[in-house]
Amino acid sequence: MSLRVAVVGLGWAARTIWLPRLAGHPDMTVTAVVDPSPAARAAFADSTGVRVLSDPGELSPGLVDLAIVAVPNHAHSSVAAALLRRGIPVFLEKPVCLSHEEADELARAEQEGGAVLIAGSAARCRTDIQALRQLVESVGEVRHLRLAWVRANGVPGTDWFTRRSEAGGGVLLDLGWHLLDTALFLLGPLSFDQVVATTTYDFVNRRASQAAWREEDPKPAGGDAADVEDTARAFLVTDSGVSVSLLTSWASHATHDRTTVEVHGSEGTAVLGCTFGFSPNRLGGSSLTFTQDGKITPVSVDEEPVGAEYDRQIDALAGLPADQAQRGEAVAAARRTIDVITRIYESAARAADSRKPEEVPA
Repeated sequence: MSLRVAVVGLGWAARTIWLPRLAGHPDMTVTAVVDPSPAARAAFADSTGVRVLSDPGELSPGLVDLAIVAVPNHAHSSVAAALLRRGIPVFLEKPVCLSHEEADELARAEQEGGAVLIAGSAARCRTDIQALRQLVESVGEVRHLRLAWVRANGVPGTDWFTRRSEAGGGVLLDLGWHLLDTALFLLGPLSFDQVVATTTYDFVNRRASQAAWREEDPKPAGGDAADVEDTARAFLVTDSGVSVSLLTSWASHATHDRTTVEVHGSEGTAVLGCTFGFSPNRLGGSSLTFTQDGKITPVSVDEEPVGAEYDRQIDALAGLPADQAQRGEAVAAARRTIDVITRIYESAARAADSRKPEEVPA
């Protein structure tokens, strides 16, 4: 039986990632799309069998089995919570929440409505990340995890994405969420005893640094300056002594986008080099190696098309809305992630060389 799906929010993610994949999936049927923008709704006015709605409050369990929520960050938890309370399972794009209070609200909504919240976790669905996870046991006792995702030019062009009032933060909440979820996937839940971090704003207001590949209109000249960070650097230490370094940038002086995940252990080191996401500024495929006693061994990784991790997420969705064992899992993971992100921002605010948002040059 086909899963009836509603897509809430018709921005870039819905148009580019979710709707094309849902349309081509044999076990999914899009029964409704929702967006407050008349222009966005007009694009789907002629879609046969698809209800075009202006408010997610018009959705009901009689119309949909699952709602994919891809609205601006500040509305993630409120929209998802309202749907959950009406008994509609929700797949929520990252960031799942912007605060501990929002995580609490999602937990209450899940309990009150009896529906399941599912979190978007694209990185862990990548073939190369799954291959890296299989190597973790080979490194022995894990000592250090290095996570880096640095774009050449990739500042989002959508205005709300670079306004703290609507996005909640910058690259840390965007790309950093994926990296922290990767850490959770590789090593399991981590409790951090120490967090030190900085954030910088060198590229966020440069038009040349905008992600033109996202098919968005360039920000108008003379518009409001962005007030979120384009780069975050953090060093974290768990209560068991494992260290984690994190670097994430929307833009840089590099010519290509690069994602690096390294797991250093007592018996060896596993290193993955690849490019997360959809940017065309890629270096090619994925490279995975295992190093032990001075010997570097390449590990084979199947090549896959850009975006294949999202295909796998869609494939996995069919059975999840009815799986009550999933209840609470997404919120628990989100609590851990938003706690780390909050502490990184707090540390950066205290850092002597951290520049306050209002000091960012236009």
